[in-house]
This record gives sequence, structure tokens and C-alpha cells, in this order.
Amino acid sequence: MQDDQHHLVLFAHFGTTSPCWRLSKDSNALELTAETGSGPADVAIALTLSQAAQIRRLTGITSNLILDIQLFGEPLRLHLVGKKLNSASWAGTASAYSDTESVARDLVHGLSFAEQVVSEVNSLVVILDQAGRIQRFNRLAEELSGMKEEDVIGKNVWALFMSSEDGAKSSFNISGFFNRGVSYEVERLVKTVHGDRLFVFRNKFVKSGSGVDEQFLICSGTDITEERRAQARLSELANTDSLTGLPNRNAIQDQIREAIESSKEGESVGILFLDLDNFKKVNDHYGHVFGDRLIQDVSSAIRGCLDARDTLARLGGDEFIVLSVDASRTALEETAERILERLRTPFSLGLVEVYTGCSIGIALCPEHGDSLESVIRSADTAMYVAKDEGKRTCRVFSPEMDRKVAEYMWLDTNLRRGLDEGQLTLFYQPKIELATGTVKGVEALVRWNSPERGQIQPNEFIRYAEESGLIGPLGRWVMQTAAMQAAAWKAQGLDLRVAINVSARQLVDTAVVRHFGEALEHANLDACLVDLELTESCLIEDEAAAIDLITQFRNLGAQVHLDDFGTGYSSLSQLGRIPLDVIKLDRSFVRSINADKKAQALVRSMVAVAQELELKVVAEGIETEAEEVFMKGLGVEYVQGFRYGRPMPAAEFESWLRDRQKIRLIA
Repeated sequence: MQDDQHHLVLFAHFGTTSPCWRLSKDSNALELTAETGSGPADVAIALTLSQAAQIRRLTGITSNLILDIQLFGEPLRLHLVGKKLNSASWAGTASAYSDTESVARDLVHGLSFAEQVVSEVNSLVVILDQAGRIQRFNRLAEELSGMKEEDVIGKNVWALFMSSEDGAKSSFNISGFFNRGVSYEVERLVKTVHGDRLFVFRNKFVKSGSGVDEQFLICSGTDITEERRAQARLSELANTDSLTGLPNRNAIQDQIREAIESSKEGESVGILFLDLDNFKKVNDHYGHVFGDRLIQDVSSAIRGCLDARDTLARLGGDEFIVLSVDASRTALEETAERILERLRTPFSLGLVEVYTGCSIGIALCPEHGDSLESVIRSADTAMYVAKDEGKRTCRVFSPEMDRKVAEYMWLDTNLRRGLDEGQLTLFYQPKIELATGTVKGVEALVRWNSPERGQIQPNEFIRYAEESGLIGPLGRWVMQTAAMQAAAWKAQGLDLRVAINVSARQLVDTAVVRHFGEALEHANLDACLVDLELTESCLIEDEAAAIDLITQFRNLGAQVHLDDFGTGYSSLSQLGRIPLDVIKLDRSFVRSINADKKAQALVRSMVAVAQELELKVVAEGIETEAEEVFMKGLGVEYVQGFRYGRPMPAAEFESWLRDRQKIRLIA
């Protein structure tokens, strides 16, 4: 068939010299139709496997290929122009092989779309030859550079848009790229009308389609200046304490690690671990805004005590750490003393003055640990020892401190387990009405029956429970158990009041009154038979809060006893303001009255004060008849001690009480 007849055949069958073609993924039939669309094909022509594969090699970029087919029994050479539409279909236009005008028109139409995409794409696109000369320059490149494409074609890209240093690097990279033919990604500062901007370029090469064996580099750039600034900012936030502006835990750990790795032989890296001594109480009482202000002022005060080479960081809460490079033990101790002395001065926050000391642990690397973790652990251990030995002091780590830490860890694991597994119990020590000898009540004393260590006295674990926060659940257990026991004795016809000890740490939790009321309700104690024994420290730290809590306890029917009277720092005027029912003379005074006339005078004075304030008195630690006679002579109402009975489990106490009642009946 002649070439001009090919045009006529196509026009005759389709009404156009450039019908549309389509090939699907699941068929080797080339569909021809007059108009593009999804309707049925006018003609379906079977292709060979090779022809179908040739079409399926078309990509998303408009291209062309030549195909020999049979149309209605006549051979026909077609020029297909088209591309891949999606994962399942390819399409375009078909023209007779000799119809160059239609082929060119279709190619221009498809390629002009590609040109428009390159021009309008939201990335900076520059196409370079092997010498770095600009061949294409899209719209965004024009906007950012302030130059037109026609003005930069053929010019060197490095001289136009880069510093000499970056230009040299880029030139080297491009040369290597063309030699290796491998794509790469690079960040470059580019001169723009908005100043220097940081771009990431994803660079690939293409070959010329002109028949000449040329290669070109397509540089597609994305402005990452703001993103990178947001990252420099995120990194800063990740390493800075937002409240104080100090390095945070992450930052100081990196600095300590770097200092250890870079230290020379004979040099030491020093660590001071600081923990504020009463910050939690201040924070709970005055609120978090006040607490944040205090943390800021404390951090400034500590910073003022440091040398220029020292670094202060906040670990979180009320914990700080100081890094001192090339430090000596003496220098670290001097720094710690400066901090301790500074924190003895109160901080003025508005109209409020607050005292807050700190406990400081000192450790050196490699003497007390040769790694970040070990030296911080040693400083932390020394800090806990300083806190345990009276607070507001500093201690240098020593190996024997590890034993205290080991004991702390044992308690942390086993006391929690003891609470969960019912290893704790209450012992009861009788309180005797001195005038009649009648048992009027008991003091409940907690004991821990450890499967590993046997019976453990409260002085071995109560302090730990207070520091660790376990005093809360432990105190609730004591309340519940004592209330249940008081109810059981009431059901047996025994008129006994049960006194429990409440520490200052428990009173920090204002829910303690609610927990007490819940314990009474659970035990069905309509009339409260449970009393509370408080130490003088409960009154000293926050008198107003103590008065409020005591009033709430008394409103529930509890009596409130002031335990260990005379050993603390409460004043007589304070005793007059506090709504108490009973004071308990500490056993240290009772023990001294037989041999010390001053002790006798002190006891007389304390009893006289209590009587003037209309408070009942319990004398603890009575062991001899002489001590009992002395107390009776002073008019002391109640006594407690080994002369009458030791702390006993409930069943043993009941047996002791029955025996005592029998003896009194016989007498």
C-alpha cells in the first residue's frame, strides 16, 4: 500500500488521520478508536508478544515507536506517539509512518506538556552539560535568582550561584558524577534574591535524544533553609532545659562523656550532684509557678558559685549537676562549700522568703568511676549519703557508700513486695491509766516479717519509706489495719483506743484525712476509736497546714497526740495554738529522772505546761517502780513501757489483757 493511501485508510475507518490507541496490561490487543476515552474500541488488532512488550516499555514521558500491523488484511506501518498512563495501561495517538506532520504535531503536544511540568514544578530545576554550563533554567530558578533563562543559558553555574569554595566542591562532584554515572544528593548554599539559602539537590543524568552521545545533569533542588533552622532549633530544645536555659540531662551527659574521652593521663573529670532538700514541700505549698521561680533563682545562685570552666546543668525536678574539667578533689569540695553557703541565704519571691538548702555528692573520674554511668552513679550515691547524714552538706564518694546504696535497693524491692504480699503486721503496746491501772488503749507499731531477714523494726525501714514515697501506701495500710482491729475489739466488748503514728511526710499529702475517713468507714467504726500520734516536726514545717489537718482529724472523732514531746523545737506559744489532746513525754527524759535532778525539773516543767494547757500526759518508757511513782506524784494520767507490757501481736495482747484482768480481780 502506498504511503498516501495509508492516510486514506486511517481516515476512511476512523474519520481522522491520527486515531487514538490504547493497550492494557492484561491484553496484547492494540485498540484503535477515533476519540480517546473509555468506550469500546473501533478496532482491536492482535500484536505479537514482542510488539506488546515494546509498547509496555514506554514510560510516563511522551515518546514514540514504529509498529508494523495488519489493518483489515492490509499491511500498515504506524508511528505511535504516547506514554504509560498508569500501572495498567498505555495510550497515545497513531499516524501513518510517512505522515511526519501528524507525528511531529503529536510529539510536540506531548513534549510541550513535559516542558511545562519542568518549568512549573515546585522545585528549582537546572540542567547542566559536562562542563557545568546551564542548558535549562525553570521558572522557580528564575524567581530565586532574579535572572531569565535566556540570559543564563551557556553560562557556568558555579560562578553564578555559588561561593568559590562551594563551586569547587560542586565542580569536583559533577566531574565524578559524569565519570561514574551514579546519581547523588548534596546540600549547597545558593545565592538568591532572598540571600544565601540552603538547598538539597538530587542529581541524576540523562542522555541526549538527538542521536549525539551526550550526557546532561538534571539538578532538582529543594529549599531546606527553614527546615534546617527548625532542626538547629529542635536540637537546641532537645538539649536545653526550658525553665532555666541550662543544659539538660542529654546535653550534660554528652559533655561529660566527651570530657572523659578527651581527658589526658593524670587529669580528673569532676562531678557535683546536687539535690534541693525541701523543694517538694515548697512546691506543694506555694504551687508550681512559685516553684518554677525558685528553681530559676536557685540555678542562677549556683551558677554564680562556679568557675568559668565549670558547667551547670539541670537534670529535672530539683536535681542539678556540675561538670568540672581537670578538677581536683579540693577544688570540688571548695565549690560545693560555696554553693552550700550561698543557699543558706533565703530567696525572696515577692513577699515570701524561702529557705532551701541542698545536699551535694562529689565524684571524680577515673578515681570513682571510669565511665559516664559509673561516675554519675557514684556522685548520686554520695549525694544520698549527704542527705541521709543531715542534709545541707556535701560528701565525697567512697566505696563503703555502695553498701548503703545496696541496702536502699534491697529495701526498694523488698518493702514494696512486703506491702503487696502481706508481710507487714501491727504490734500493740498497752497504755495504762496510772490512777486505776486500767488498760485504756494501745499504740500500734508496725513490724515487717521479711522472709529473707526475719522481723525488721520500723527504725530500719520507715525512713526509707518516707524518702521513697512508700510512706503513703504504708500509712494507709496501717490506718486500715488499726481501724479493723479496733472494730474487732469493740465487738468483743473491749473499750480500747488504738493510736497510730503519722509522719510529717504523710501530712504533705492532703488526701491523708480522706484516707483516714475511708479506713474508719470500711471498718464500720461509727464512733472513732483510732487516734493519731504526730511528731513535733509536723508542726514546725507548716503550722497553718498542720492545724487545718489536725482539726479535720478531730472532726472525725480522733484524738491527736504530740509524740516525743521535748525532743523537737516546738515553742510553748505554738503548743497553745495547736488543737492537741495529749502530749507524750519522750522516754529519754523518763530514763534520766532517777539520776539527774535537772531531768526531774524538766519533766515537772513539761507536765505543768501540759496541765495548764489542759492536755493529758502519757509518760513513755516506764520500766521501774520508782519511775512510776515519780510520774504518779506529778499527776501524769497515762504510762506506757516495758514495766507493763512490750509491743505484742493482737492475739498475744488479748491473752496478756485477759491474764492482767484475772490478776486484778484476784487482787
